[in-house]
Amino acid sequence: MEVKALPYQEQELIKRLIAGDEPTFEKLFTQYYSLMYSIAQSIAGAAIADEIIQEAWISALKALPKFEGRSSLKNWIMRIVANEAKTRQRKESRSVSLESMQDNWRNDPRFDQNAHWVSPSSQWETNTPEELLLATELQECIKKNLGNIPENQRVAIKLKDANGLSMDEICNILDVSPSNLRVLLHRGRDKILQVIDHFQKTGEC
Repeated sequence: MEVKALPYQEQELIKRLIAGDEPTFEKLFTQYYSLMYSIAQSIAGAAIADEIIQEAWISALKALPKFEGRSSLKNWIMRIVANEAKTRQRKESRSVSLESMQDNWRNDPRFDQNAHWVSPSSQWETNTPEELLLATELQECIKKNLGNIPENQRVAIKLKDANGLSMDEICNILDVSPSNLRVLLHRGRDKILQVIDHFQKTGEC
C-alpha cells in the first residue's frame, strides 16, 4: 500500500495496522483515546462514548485498506468517531442548520476574525475569562450549560479550546468549511459569555 500524500512513516504505520500488528494498534489507540473520547462524549454523552469509540475503531480498521490519504490518519479516524457519534445520537439530537445561521458575528466587536473573544465583558470582576474559569463554581456552571449548546458548537469549542486542535483539523473532523467553523465557534462562545455574565451578576447558574 502506498499513499503518496502521506509521509513514509505514516504509510508504514498503516501497513502495520492492516497487517493486524497488535502493539501498533494498542499504541495508536492509547495515543488517540483522549481526543476520541472528547469527541464522542461531546456529541453523544459520556454513557456511550466508549461504545462509540469501539465501533469507530472497528469501522476504521475495516476501511483502512481503502484509505486514500486525503487527510492525516489521525483526522480521518477522528471524523469516523464523530460520524459514529452522530449516528448514535441522531434520534435524540437536532441537527444544526449552518445555512440558516446569520453571519453577523463578523461585526461583533467582542470577537476577532477567528471568533475568539477579544476582551472580557464589562461585568466581569477579574481581568480575563481564563482567570474566571479558575473558579470552581463557575467551571461547574459552564460545564452544566455546555450540554445545552447545539452539538456542532459544543464539539467545535471543545476541540479548539480544550484539545488545542487547529482550525484545519477541526474542519476536517466536523466536515465543515472554515467560515462555518468560525460561525460555530462564535455562536458557542457567545452562549458561554452569556452564562459567565449571568453568573457574575446573580451568582446563579
